[in-house]
Amino acid sequence: MSVATAVLSRNPAELPAELPRGSQLPEDHDPLADGILMAHQKRWLSDTSPLKVCEKGRRTGITYAEAIDATLIAARENGENYFYIGDTKDKGREFIDYVAHFAKVIQSQLASVEEFLFEDQQPDGTTKYIAAFRVRFASGFRVEALSSNPANIRGLQGVVCIDEAAFHRNVRKVIDAVNALLIWGGRVRVISTHNGTLNPFNELITEARAGQNIFKVHRYPFQEAIDNGLYERVCLIRGWTPTTEGKAQWEATIRKSYGTRTNQMGQELDAVPADAEGAVLTRAAIDRVATMQHPVLRWQKDDAFKGKSKEEREKVCADWISLYLEPCLAELDQKRSHVGGHDFARSGDRSAFVAFEEGQDLVLRQKLVVEMGNIPYDQQREVVWFIIRHLPRFSGAAFDATGNGEYLAEVTGQEFGETIHEVKLTNKWYSENGTAYSAGIEDQTILLVADADVVRDHQAAQYVNGIVRIPEGTSYKGGDGQNRHGDTFIAGMLAKFAARQQTLSYGYEPVGAPPATSTSRRAEEDRFERNLIPALRGRMW
Repeated sequence: MSVATAVLSRNPAELPAELPRGSQLPEDHDPLADGILMAHQKRWLSDTSPLKVCEKGRRTGITYAEAIDATLIAARENGENYFYIGDTKDKGREFIDYVAHFAKVIQSQLASVEEFLFEDQQPDGTTKYIAAFRVRFASGFRVEALSSNPANIRGLQGVVCIDEAAFHRNVRKVIDAVNALLIWGGRVRVISTHNGTLNPFNELITEARAGQNIFKVHRYPFQEAIDNGLYERVCLIRGWTPTTEGKAQWEATIRKSYGTRTNQMGQELDAVPADAEGAVLTRAAIDRVATMQHPVLRWQKDDAFKGKSKEEREKVCADWISLYLEPCLAELDQKRSHVGGHDFARSGDRSAFVAFEEGQDLVLRQKLVVEMGNIPYDQQREVVWFIIRHLPRFSGAAFDATGNGEYLAEVTGQEFGETIHEVKLTNKWYSENGTAYSAGIEDQTILLVADADVVRDHQAAQYVNGIVRIPEGTSYKGGDGQNRHGDTFIAGMLAKFAARQQTLSYGYEPVGAPPATSTSRRAEEDRFERNLIPALRGRMW
């Protein structure tokens, strides 16, 4: 039966947004029949890399394709065991239903679904039983679907698929654990829609694209699935007649269901990770302003440094200032006014001081970023005071006077007078100043240093009960492996606050989003058509 001869015309607006799940497949449904698999599903199946990862839009058919692969791997005589790890029990059952159906249709094997308890030994030696599903094959191999993250995943051997990885607990630990399978020739597949840019799933993809790991990355957004025939296949399975008008209405209905939640729609359909739930700034908006080519000075000391004598600490600090800080300050435009902001931290996160040049065009340009990790109070004071004394036409700075930061804010205010603003970072202050800073970035009246950690700090900003701030408990690793808490974002907000005390008005003109690009992967599709389908049909094992 072809798509063109599908029967039973119905209202296109009623068409489902998703392909059918495993238990909903017709008895005679053959996934390898002509016109069933879409081009992106073929590309996924044709990739035999030991490590591969897929960022996808919702219900674009990758799990369906993976179930075909699982069936073929476990069914052949020289096959392997296959383990599917979904984020919910229902996902596991759906996957196993696919496998049982494909075993019957593709392999002519009658496969029944078994529900059993997977014995999962915990790190403390105790045993936990996880509900699981299984299909056994005549080959002696099996496909198992585990409904949660097994603690003893390192003990599994074969092929492991982690589905909806971005929604697993401790997904980074799970990914690290399954990599041990490679020792004995196992393979790993990681599949998911996105769940924020700071999620380990997105970090895995970012690292892969940077060449920092060997995962092969696939990306299949909803639009690509539509271009490859998703709508027509939904019609075919449901027995509905596809039309051009129906296709347009079908897609529009799906997208309009997200309402004004465009970030969520982009994440779930278009494989574009939202910067975080309730994110204030998109990555694109931050990238547009992260253009200032200035070094970020980072000074980190171990715990032994605070035990040094006063003279030794002062000598080390003076040397660091002379070697790194002084040359950067000397490069600043002596004719322009400068403002600063300081977010205090002692040991847990980073203490950050940022300085902005106030342009004739009313644009604030970030010219200096200094971060201090585990630096004693006295040395932080020396660094900050040196900066203030050498900022050209210094017109003010705002200091975090919350908690331990109160000491440095107070003594700096005593030293430099009314140009120093001591700020208690309360919800009221955030509500009055957070939006002004984020709007300046969106409007491009605030320009940032082009630095990965500075960008990430700004991605961490969220709306918390409608207020722009870094949520309590936010913590992630910077490029140097040290903890961060949106440090330069907070410092930037304080600097913007200091600039606003001069009652300057910053105008703006919005800019559009950059155009999208696409590439052709026909070669991979050809490989699937030439090599894999004949092998599957010919039962070459």
